[in-house]
Amino acid sequence: MSNESNNKISLSSVDSLPHHPKQRDQYRNIKAIPVLLKMKNRGLSENTLKIVSYRLKVLSEHCDLDKPEDVNRFIASMKGSNNYKRTFVLSYGYYVRHYGIQWNRPTYEKDSRLPKIPSKEAIMSIIASASKKYATIFRMIMETGIMPYELENLSIENIDFEKGIVYVKGYKKHRSRCFKLSSELIAMLKWYFNRYDSFPKSRTINKAWQYHRNRITEKLQDVTLKNIRLYDLRHYYATMLYHKTKDILLVKQQMGHSRLETSLLYTQLVNFNEDEYYSATARNVQEAQKLVENGFEYVTTFDGIMIFRKRK
Repeated sequence: MSNESNNKISLSSVDSLPHHPKQRDQYRNIKAIPVLLKMKNRGLSENTLKIVSYRLKVLSEHCDLDKPEDVNRFIASMKGSNNYKRTFVLSYGYYVRHYGIQWNRPTYEKDSRLPKIPSKEAIMSIIASASKKYATIFRMIMETGIMPYELENLSIENIDFEKGIVYVKGYKKHRSRCFKLSSELIAMLKWYFNRYDSFPKSRTINKAWQYHRNRITEKLQDVTLKNIRLYDLRHYYATMLYHKTKDILLVKQQMGHSRLETSLLYTQLVNFNEDEYYSATARNVQEAQKLVENGFEYVTTFDGIMIFRKRK
């Protein structure tokens, strides 16, 4: 009998786990395939399939997927946050549902830590150090707060260069939405699409962010930069949007959230010092109108004089 025949594992032998470690790993990998195919047929994204596939592979290397208690013990022993452990619980859930396995599912509550919002100066220092290709990509995320996976699926057809608007298709439960882009970013995008047909995969974008961030951290000897994650650009966008508008419904819309409670997080993150503003006054409607046109926002009226401010 050939080596190929010896290594081949039949799907019909699901009741007896092979004894050889190599065959056992192959067996478990094969059992995960129908789970992933079912998920794909249900329309789940490629990114979700990759994540679940990876998590099931990790679990299969340390325990028997057909023994839920083994899986529970392994997840409980893992180093990492509750959020990290929850991703393994969610991934394993697809497996037990597919095979009808009885499972006492563990509960890991979401960590409720508030994210730290980086300053614009810190973000721009990383963007300025990046290649022109990735400076464009990072600037796009900073100005819109879209997720890397949403950017991955954007094409030139989604951008109205004349009006300076980008139309974004929502990812997972996020709603689709549109954004007005700065003239500087529009120019960068024109340059980008003259050289590239599409945006990179989300994982590639994240790795590029880590590379450029770590490089400028080393160059400037500023360890605070190394704590800035790519996802923090999304938090920065939402926090600044609420700071400028005080409109939580607009934040909900532009972030693509389905629940208002998710958006309310950003009302807790606004903490700007008053010395970060220019101030100005207006005695009549005409003067007030000019200030508004120049980016000032109304604060209050004192002794008949209107007081305005603008962020530095």
